[in-house]
Amino acid sequence: MNGPGSAAAGALELLAGRGQSLAVAESLTGGLVAGALTAVPGASRVLRGSITAYATDLKQELLGVDGALLAARGAVDGEVARQMAGGVRRVLGADWGIATTGVAGPDPQDGHPVGTVFVAVRGPEGAGAVRRLALAGDRDRIREDTIRAVLALLLSELAENKRAQDTEQHGGNGCLQP
Repeated sequence: MNGPGSAAAGALELLAGRGQSLAVAESLTGGLVAGALTAVPGASRVLRGSITAYATDLKQELLGVDGALLAARGAVDGEVARQMAGGVRRVLGADWGIATTGVAGPDPQDGHPVGTVFVAVRGPEGAGAVRRLALAGDRDRIREDTIRAVLALLLSELAENKRAQDTEQHGGNGCLQP
């Protein structure tokens, strides 16, 4: 899956097959992740909605990110991304939440250079992951690469979650049944 469109379609197909839903929290991508998802026909079967919390205070007010964490570390932080993903999942009533936060440029932010990005996924039963990215390029390129990265992380977590469920359902021997 090369572009955001194919990754979005793949993630939505997996979620639809499981009867699960998705919510999106975005900062530096400003709604572009939700745009990539809603560009896929049938996205409404899975996508609950999105929150673009561009301003730091909105991350706390709308998504429940810890205010002390934001004050201490700023918005460009892995734990902030994790809390954003968990918060949007909770607020929008979804099985899975994904989030983006970082610096697209043109200037550094909170002591972080342009291209510093965190993406996160939170799912049911504690599933989830956070990735730190060091992206290069102009603002548009950084935002596009962030979309790809968060969708790739979602696909990876969905695959991992599926393997864990299969192992649990088939006696814990790690063998997947056809």
